[in-house]
Amino acid sequence: MNLVRKRYWLFLFSLLVTIPGLVSLAIPPGLRAGIEFAGGSSLTVEFAQPVSEGQVRDQVAALGYPEAIVQRLGDSSYFIQTRTLREARLDPLGNVLEPGERERLQGALEQNLAPIETAEFASVSPLVARETVRNATIAVVAASIAILLYIAWAFRSLPNPFRYGVCAVIAMLHDVLVVLGLFSILGRFMNIEVNAMFITGVLTVVGYSVNDTVVVFDRIRENLTRQVAEDLPATVNVSILETLGRSLNTAMTTLFVVVALLLFGGPSILVLVLSLLIGIATGTYSSIAIASALLVSWESHDLGRFWRRLRPAPAG
Repeated sequence: MNLVRKRYWLFLFSLLVTIPGLVSLAIPPGLRAGIEFAGGSSLTVEFAQPVSEGQVRDQVAALGYPEAIVQRLGDSSYFIQTRTLREARLDPLGNVLEPGERERLQGALEQNLAPIETAEFASVSPLVARETVRNATIAVVAASIAILLYIAWAFRSLPNPFRYGVCAVIAMLHDVLVVLGLFSILGRFMNIEVNAMFITGVLTVVGYSVNDTVVVFDRIRENLTRQVAEDLPATVNVSILETLGRSLNTAMTTLFVVVALLLFGGPSILVLVLSLLIGIATGTYSSIAIASALLVSWESHDLGRFWRRLRPAPAG
């Protein structure tokens, strides 16, 4: 099986997977932001009796929050997200002069619908939300630079070690874009929001993707030193086949745990589990179809030949 020879089909498949997500990201809003990114307040309530989603939505709208997002989490549990709720107004002695909007909302739900057994409240200001987005972006950029420098140093004994680092970073960014694109699509059709758990998942995907790529690259380095094949494409193909079983076994055992978390972990970690599920699958694929294949294309000057074919032949 010669996977390297089929690298153009692998590149085409990656484009077909990535482009719909990129189009969705380009259409505002690219991602359905949770309160950690957009700012606002959220209230998770569990009623003592079954209550319909329509009843909760109507009650929240009647209280003056028609823009609120109401999502069912269970038979009697609901997640309510709205603009930032005003805190209670107190006098200098700490006495309540005016109840806060959270207390008013929670009290009205309990009085008009059913007793509330548990309630969890969270609020994030828009300033903190912008800071979260900035820190997440800086973390991914810093990780990319560190990975590039580390791999270039680790493979310094090979010709063009910088190319190994660049290919690993491109594969990693490919995985991040696939996760972002699919979450953009899920946000439009299934109301899946990105939150702080999503950042955790993306950074985990970054680490998994680079680890899998380094395993393949390290086998390429060993086989180049031992000269197991006549040229780089053949050496890369042998290295991919030798590490394919290890990569698939690692991915499958990890995915078994992630799927178990998806089924039994509950809604609080849904975003994290989904990002891991997508990222682990695409990370395993990208170490072969993107990083290794791109390295061969770079060393073989495929891009130069492609542009020469596109240029019209000179007249005469």
